[in-house]
Amino acid sequence: MKAEFDPELDLVVERIIRAPRAKVWKAWSDPGQFAQWWVPAPAVCRVVRLELRPGGAMVTELSEDGTTFAPQLDASFLVVEELDRLVFTNAVDSRWRPADPEPLLMTAEVRLADHPEGTDYRVVVRHASRSARALHEEMGFADGWGTVAKQLAALVEGVQS
Repeated sequence: MKAEFDPELDLVVERIIRAPRAKVWKAWSDPGQFAQWWVPAPAVCRVVRLELRPGGAMVTELSEDGTTFAPQLDASFLVVEELDRLVFTNAVDSRWRPADPEPLLMTAEVRLADHPEGTDYRVVVRHASRSARALHEEMGFADGWGTVAKQLAALVEGVQS
């Protein structure tokens, strides 16, 4: 199933990444690469579990000082279509337990498509309500998800940020 974009409930980040989809996919699927771009620098990410398969876990920790880590995301993959599409949610945690994550519940869909310059990268983050969408936007969705998309691009394009 592919959900339509609903501007009242969803937020989106789009970017052309000047690298082939296979490199972008590897940056999503390789825990070592994923940790390099997943959180906005100078924060540091530690990947606890990254299992790219339907039902697989996506568990990360974040450190502001590079030494003390705290839980950042505990989610499950719903859809994994190699080189094309990922869908994950924090509504179900990595143990397949219903979750009530703070500060908000979301489902994110990552789409990769060929583009003449590399990869058309699109992330849609879906929320259950307008208030959740507004909260996510107020928390800095565009800056946060935009920054990590930029960091992902820099990694796979071989450009240092």
